[in-house]
Amino acid sequence: MKTEAEIRKLIAEGESLTLEFKSDRNRLPDRELIAALVGLANTDGGALLLGVEDDGDVTGLHQAHRELSGLSALVANRTIPALGVTAESVLIDGTPVGVIDVPKSRQLVATSEGLLQRRRLMANGTPESIPFLPHEFIQRQSSLGLVDPSAAPVVELDVKQLSALERERIREAIRLYGGDQSLLALDDPELDGALGLTTRHEGVYCPTVAGLLLLGKEAELRRHLPAHEVAFQVLHGTDVRVNEFFRKPLLQTFKEIESLFLARVEEQEVDIGLFRVPVPNYDRRGFREAFVNSLVHRDYSRLGAVHVRLDDDGMTISSPGGFVEGVTLENLLTTAPRSRNPLLADIVKRIGLAERTGRGIDRIFEGMLRYGRALPDYSMSNAVTVSVQLTNADADIEFLKMILTHEEKAGGALPVDSLIILSSLREGRRMACTELAGAVQKPEGAVRSVLERLMESGVVDAHGTGRGRTYTLSAKVYRHAGQKAAYVRQSGFDRIQQEQMVLSYINAHGSIRRAEVADLCRISPFQSTRLLKKLSDEGSIVAKGQGKGTYYERG
Repeated sequence: MKTEAEIRKLIAEGESLTLEFKSDRNRLPDRELIAALVGLANTDGGALLLGVEDDGDVTGLHQAHRELSGLSALVANRTIPALGVTAESVLIDGTPVGVIDVPKSRQLVATSEGLLQRRRLMANGTPESIPFLPHEFIQRQSSLGLVDPSAAPVVELDVKQLSALERERIREAIRLYGGDQSLLALDDPELDGALGLTTRHEGVYCPTVAGLLLLGKEAELRRHLPAHEVAFQVLHGTDVRVNEFFRKPLLQTFKEIESLFLARVEEQEVDIGLFRVPVPNYDRRGFREAFVNSLVHRDYSRLGAVHVRLDDDGMTISSPGGFVEGVTLENLLTTAPRSRNPLLADIVKRIGLAERTGRGIDRIFEGMLRYGRALPDYSMSNAVTVSVQLTNADADIEFLKMILTHEEKAGGALPVDSLIILSSLREGRRMACTELAGAVQKPEGAVRSVLERLMESGVVDAHGTGRGRTYTLSAKVYRHAGQKAAYVRQSGFDRIQQEQMVLSYINAHGSIRRAEVADLCRISPFQSTRLLKKLSDEGSIVAKGQGKGTYYERG
């Protein structure tokens, strides 16, 4: 059962892909209600609030809809396959509102009249329901992991029409990138079968979609996979320096794009200990993983090119098709590897072009973080595009020295969790375990274990105890970087100093809030609460107001 407060919060957030308002002042027809529920189920599920206007005004349920106990049966009987929803009535200031929860369907759902709908966001950000078109069926099933589009047979093509040159390119890639060496001993038909480049359909061998992408000639690719296109662009301000488009087989496309990219990689060498270490403006391995991901995981049923764009801010790689089912910005680093095109992903791994473990995302993060650059930015991704931006900001040489020194002592490369934590402390200066857990996308217990190892190695210091414990880069790290004073600022002041700072702030400004204490003393919100309580108990300050509006004055 949802509470009135929860429904008010939903209404205040407004309509979205997962929330729809429907007026019931004139009794919403069953046909329109069922269609709206189908649209939610065919998108991401969510809730429909019956008795709420588009602007969020609560007008209530029509008399005919005051009893919602039979609504679930009505919806199941009027949808194919039967859609299971739950419905309840919630009073908002005494006005009844119907709350209908709709699960995300793992198969396409239509009304009994054959109406198939989904929801989308318009250009102004507001949602709308639109027809679910036939060519979008495969996109939906693919995103749910129900079908593998890359394994589908291309029955119009004969295997004899495939390119022998591209097959040799596959063998060359296996040798170059350390792929599955057992494939090199196979003849052409055996290689095609082992990789899944061809399949038997009605007694005749024909290429799969993956086989066409890797072995197809350009004319056949244009004809049978018109969505396959890759663009490489170089911009300087608003000037377009390079704007190349490719519709060639995947390996050939990869080689040509890689050559264009490598021509723009610049390196500076820095002395670290006894060695000179190259520091590139772009990490080669990170680029390779990001670009290969864009080719392998894109939606080949959706028109639009894979874009590789270099500009003044860095490099952006984007591909058509949003994240596959179960992958979000919040679990990108930890979710199990999955692909929209499993066969194509497996082929690329066996060739050696992509990370065999399926954790190529770690390579992308590592390629940015070890040089002291910002995290890869996926925030511009949406339901129809995955986009990652890799900044070309100057490397932090002192941070790189710290990483290399630590790896030399540890006898191995730092895992990506440690790199994220060290990078976060470099940027955030002083952080609690809960904040670091959000950055790493793992439970606090796992993050504490990583922090303990970093503390043992001398690169992280802990401050405080219990829930209020925070972490900074160690005094040794700041000392080697020539920033001794910075460590003192970040490690904070003792309790007596903090109390005097709070009292001085109130004397100067009249009052102080908890957030201002945290900022002033460089402590966590929890620690600032404890500090204010101590001063209140002593009578030095007095709390005024309530809740989030609480502030403190001299006692």
